[in-house]
Amino acid sequence: MTEKIQKTLRDSAGMRWTALLLLALAMFCSYIFMDILSPIKDLMLETRGWDSTAFGTMQGSEVFLNVFVFFLIFAGIILDKMGVRFTAILSGAVMLVGAIIKWYAVTDSFAGSGLETWFTNNLNYIPGFDELGISPFYRGMPASAKFAAVGFMIFGCGCEMAGITVSRGIVKWFKGRDMALAMGSEMALARLGVATCMIFSPFFAKLGGVVSVSRSVAFGVVLLCIALIMFIVYFFMDKKLDSQTGEAEEKDDPFKVSDIGQILSSSGFWLVALLCVLYYSAIFPFQKYAVNMLQCNLTFTKVDPNSFWAGSQVTIVQYLIMLVVAASAFASNFMKDKGKRNMLLALSVIALIVFCYMGYMRQSAETIFAVFPLLAVGITPILGSYVDHKGKAATMLVLGSLLLIACHLTFAFILPLFKSNAVGGVIVAYATILVLGASFSLVPASLWPSVPKLVDSKVIGSAYALIFWIQNIGLWLFPLLIGKVLDKTNPDIVEGLANNTITPEEAAVSYNYTAPLVMLACLGVAALVLGLILKAVDRKKGLGLEEPNIK
Repeated sequence: MTEKIQKTLRDSAGMRWTALLLLALAMFCSYIFMDILSPIKDLMLETRGWDSTAFGTMQGSEVFLNVFVFFLIFAGIILDKMGVRFTAILSGAVMLVGAIIKWYAVTDSFAGSGLETWFTNNLNYIPGFDELGISPFYRGMPASAKFAAVGFMIFGCGCEMAGITVSRGIVKWFKGRDMALAMGSEMALARLGVATCMIFSPFFAKLGGVVSVSRSVAFGVVLLCIALIMFIVYFFMDKKLDSQTGEAEEKDDPFKVSDIGQILSSSGFWLVALLCVLYYSAIFPFQKYAVNMLQCNLTFTKVDPNSFWAGSQVTIVQYLIMLVVAASAFASNFMKDKGKRNMLLALSVIALIVFCYMGYMRQSAETIFAVFPLLAVGITPILGSYVDHKGKAATMLVLGSLLLIACHLTFAFILPLFKSNAVGGVIVAYATILVLGASFSLVPASLWPSVPKLVDSKVIGSAYALIFWIQNIGLWLFPLLIGKVLDKTNPDIVEGLANNTITPEEAAVSYNYTAPLVMLACLGVAALVLGLILKAVDRKKGLGLEEPNIK
């Protein structure tokens, strides 16, 4: 009885994983909102006049304040000084405020309002930022895109703050235990938000046969209310843990600016940070354009509006099947009985095939790309467990880079060859998307658990913040670059839209994506080189990146 009294919440596997579930669900909701407009890029052009440059500029604005006002650095300091609980709730509230602003920007109420007039006439020139070429606005940018960018900037501050807070929270609850498995599992669940977004954003935008992009954003706003509730529940769990352990949220040794110098002096930290920015820049910006890329490279036929495949019920059915794929694949990792594990894997594979078939029958790019995180959900826990018990984190980063390069080059050069082959093109697309998602799972399972090995535990929050800040430079730059490159390499479309010789509907599905995809593949090559260097440095300096987390 005495032993039970002395145990803390952290000693209970059930309570540890409950805390993880709360954090993961909050990030799941934030991931949905992050890409809420990505599967309806074509509708933004048709209904709001956002060309690729406007779309890319707005998408890149998410991390503008984090990068150029150094908000992420301040977020790390807040996290180290105020602790996980305070920062979690603050991040949830900030995300919600930004989301509401973005929602209003794309509503019919904003169109024709005095606010629209103000944004049309202002923010066309920002001294200093324009000269440096980093302004989040430009002359001629639609007012709705400008105001949406303002909201997305605020959301981005909260989202990235939430990201480092969740990482710190997992370290707090799982350090010395299966931390890589926990981090990998959190990201696996969170990334289901990508599939959820791809399936439901177009569903809400087209609900009832009347297109309204604001409905999709409103769906995301409701989910961010749920995310805030998850953080509030976590607040009380974490507070209970500290009351049991006697730990304090505020640090006995306060944060000092010199701590940043300590972090930056680590060569291992810099290699991991640069790997992170290269790898994530080749994935997250791509997600924002992936649906449109498929629309431009695959041939879709119009589905009979009276058929099951064009109805609203199929969306719910496909999503439920997706949950079966994810749940059975994820649960199979924790089954000790070989028979049960194989049964769950078989169920997952069958459900995945059905999911892909439904995506093909619906003839929509967004439901095809929704498969992106599903393989990752199944293998991320395996990879995390492997890193916990066997190590080889740096090797996994190298493997992830190789897969990344292969996938982007496939999208650039092989997928267009199947444009006239409806079935072959979809098969190539599905296979490449699944592999890309799997390669992405190598990062949370291997990179994030490596950070505590590189810096002092007192400044883990600041170390994560610095990595996220460096990563955010790429997340700001590459959505904008992809949009600009698309317009520059498709001058006939830009000119046709200007001269009204091509309709927005035709233009939206006519872009040539080869140049942007090659650019993203080059990021993978750079990440591969850095990964090999990191392995060499790890061998020389004994950073422990190839060693298991559990010893």
